[in-house]
Amino acid sequence: MLTRRVIPCLDIENGRVVKGVNFLGLRDAGDPVELAARYDREGADELTFLDIRASDQGRATLLDLVNRVSRELFIPFTVGGGMRTLADMRQVLLAGADKVSIGTAATKDPQLVAQAANEFGNQCIVVSLDVRRINNRYELTSHGGRTPTGIDALEFAKLVASLGAGELLINDMDADGTERGFGNELNRTIARSVRIPLIASGGAGKISDFADAVLEGEVDAVLAASVFHFCKFTISQVKEAMAARGIPVRRVQVSAQTSASYTR
Repeated sequence: MLTRRVIPCLDIENGRVVKGVNFLGLRDAGDPVELAARYDREGADELTFLDIRASDQGRATLLDLVNRVSRELFIPFTVGGGMRTLADMRQVLLAGADKVSIGTAATKDPQLVAQAANEFGNQCIVVSLDVRRINNRYELTSHGGRTPTGIDALEFAKLVASLGAGELLINDMDADGTERGFGNELNRTIARSVRIPLIASGGAGKISDFADAVLEGEVDAVLAASVFHFCKFTISQVKEAMAARGIPVRRVQVSAQTSASYTR
């Protein structure tokens, strides 16, 4: 059984990390460069950076900030927000990202996923699905969950997987920031329909939620923001709780200086 990943997420607005509930009522959560360095030390498996207003504002991701964050990291780094063209993705990868996350642009033109996978390799391409439950079905939204698309989320997940996506980031927009747990039913439904890794996002509140996402939601990685930003618990505590329930994780040993080293 492959190790399961724990991924902090930096939601970026105006150069700062922010967090709210369902992407509303945003409050400041800190400096992205400082938080990136902290999570790298604390043993995160990866880091995700989402410029949450880039698509809404019709602009590219903040490349200088991406570059400064990347310099603090020795772990894989995914960047999303405003990825409309292959040129946008290339710039972000050159700025220091290891992967790009495509969301709104993929809902408008799914073939962009195939083009990106062909250009940069499947391993670089994460497709982000912002999903809401509407009229008893899972519907894809765009622009950070603010715009309904009418697209069935499950069918879209199968489509982009077939087009070359390397991973799917499933954002349960109804659960985002609520701390009531991940959308395990949604994640499990998609996990049983595609053959690529899934990342669960949205709703982490209790330390047990992370293991539940793996065991019940059948995902390969768990992503969270506010519970880490506001120090509700640490990455190492999450990994210890997951390991206690039989889930393989990359263990982290943190010294008194908070430097981290991995052991298998």
